[in-house]
Amino acid sequence: MRPASAGPVTTLHRRRGTRGGRRSSSRITLTPNAVLVLMALCLSVFVMGLLVGSRLFAAPPSSSPPSESSHVSVDSVLHDRSMEVSPPDDNPKLRKPKIFEDIGAPPPAEDPNKSLRAPPKQTASSNYPYDLTPAPSNHDFAAWNPPGGNRYQEYKDGEAPYVITPSLKQQSDNVARTRRTHVKNAMKHAWNGYKTYAYGHDEVAPLRRTFKDGWGGMGTTLVDSLDTLWLMDMKTEFWEARDWVRDELVNAIGRSVSTFETTIRSLGGLLAAYDWSGDKVFLEKALDLGERLFGAFARSDIPSNAVNLASKQPDGFGSTNIAEAGTLQVEFRYLAMTTGRMEFKTKSEKVFELLHNLRPHNGLYPYKINKSPGFVNSVVTFGAMGDSFYEYMLKIWLQGGKKEQMYRDMWDESMTGIHEELMQQSSPNGLWYIAEKKNGRIDNKFDHLVCFMGGALALGAYTDPRGLDSERAQRDLKTARQLAYTCYQMYARQTTGIAPEMIRFDGFNDFSGSPNYYILRPETVETFFILNYLTGDPIYREWGWEIFQSIEKFCKTDIAYGSLKNVNQPGSVEDRMESFFLAETLKYLYLLFDPDTEVDILNKHVFNTEAHPTRVFPVLKKESPEMIG
Repeated sequence: MRPASAGPVTTLHRRRGTRGGRRSSSRITLTPNAVLVLMALCLSVFVMGLLVGSRLFAAPPSSSPPSESSHVSVDSVLHDRSMEVSPPDDNPKLRKPKIFEDIGAPPPAEDPNKSLRAPPKQTASSNYPYDLTPAPSNHDFAAWNPPGGNRYQEYKDGEAPYVITPSLKQQSDNVARTRRTHVKNAMKHAWNGYKTYAYGHDEVAPLRRTFKDGWGGMGTTLVDSLDTLWLMDMKTEFWEARDWVRDELVNAIGRSVSTFETTIRSLGGLLAAYDWSGDKVFLEKALDLGERLFGAFARSDIPSNAVNLASKQPDGFGSTNIAEAGTLQVEFRYLAMTTGRMEFKTKSEKVFELLHNLRPHNGLYPYKINKSPGFVNSVVTFGAMGDSFYEYMLKIWLQGGKKEQMYRDMWDESMTGIHEELMQQSSPNGLWYIAEKKNGRIDNKFDHLVCFMGGALALGAYTDPRGLDSERAQRDLKTARQLAYTCYQMYARQTTGIAPEMIRFDGFNDFSGSPNYYILRPETVETFFILNYLTGDPIYREWGWEIFQSIEKFCKTDIAYGSLKNVNQPGSVEDRMESFFLAETLKYLYLLFDPDTEVDILNKHVFNTEAHPTRVFPVLKKESPEMIG
């Protein structure tokens, strides 16, 4: 989608009447008639010159401020979060504005998304109406009172209502840096509590000040948090954690663990730590863990949902779901690339090949499958048990350098299925949401997990092979914004400003929460990060800041952070802090407020479903060939 830059302008110069570098010395004799003709010609030239001169030096027409209709939308003006300036062509006066320059031309191979990151080339003032307020170092989170829902309704239908100018974006970046500090402080608080009371264990109990080992006692919070420590520049804590991984981490535990959860949290965490630091300790531990997890494929091309890490044998396989079987590939493909063990790649990809052969005509897959494989129910969901299978259609395609077309086709077919069969609007306020389908009938259930789709749709739109300006990409981007607004309302309408685990669109004031607990989930702030990164719209930072303030006020404990039993009952903190709060929620909030990040989701990095970023394969091969196995 990068506009093809205009080629060098060739200027045609007329040469003077010379021959051999010397002027002619011939004399010319004029007759009287010739003199009269010449005088008439000179008079005509003189009159024409007066007419042209009057046009050139006439006063310019009066100007008026640009009208609303002349404003360029967020995405056509600002395709990127960066402020880099592209070098001008040879003749800048003849150069078209970058945002209108040959839209849709084939991109150069070396940087296929540069146009998406081009700075805005216009001077219109912003019509953005909201204040952007810095957060002082002594910001009082106790004084925060959630202001309630039904605000910012101009975003409800997925429009880009305001002009995002360079000056507005710079102001938003400056404010974001003041808020970034507070998110890092939250990470320090949670990490210190974990280090003091649960170091090397799976989780810290934030109320009882002890530890939990629900994931097998493999230091899950520590491993899951490694790249968060790196990205927040908490390098001392990162290297201390590396030492624990090197000296204490044992993967060969004599019990069954979840294939899915251990892959996305622990294997994904080790691989991201390796990608960012280059320390081979992480790759060695990842290979050992990967070999053990790969036992899930021992009896079937569809992996079992549990595996014994000591015996490397599958456990508990009766049926599984598309999310658990289809959310291992980003991790095992990266492990294959860095170790040379290509069976990790081919075996994990087989799942997608089999499901592709079973694909429904509308791209919407029933979530429950057996090892044959075959579908064993008729429930379609983008929430629990379905969600990340769809996510990995897009992520695998991005990871491989956008060359493996089957994955992108599956993604696009599924997104069309959403728009044709699952997109609904609530009553009375018309909030947009992705419903579920059971036995062919719409079910108006909406998990918090579905909120990841706002970011996924936006990323799919910005990387659409047809171009961001295509009808399909614009459809998906509009839906991304619609879902982001709905998910924001899930938070803003609650007493604590924090969303419940699930809502149901029941026709009474749009939706009601049931169940009302909150386990520090990341999906909404994930979408805010991606949309702000891609569009530059400050509204997503404003919404994210509201959520963070609510977490600080209502979920913070003396040593860490806890879940809420009821989002409409302040003080209902529970003794639970999932590892993904550090791995995902705080990471996405930090990145949302970090305009200086090295993370590049358009050209360089792909996140697994646990928010562990690693480099896409073409970049990894180019930048770090020594890391290729």
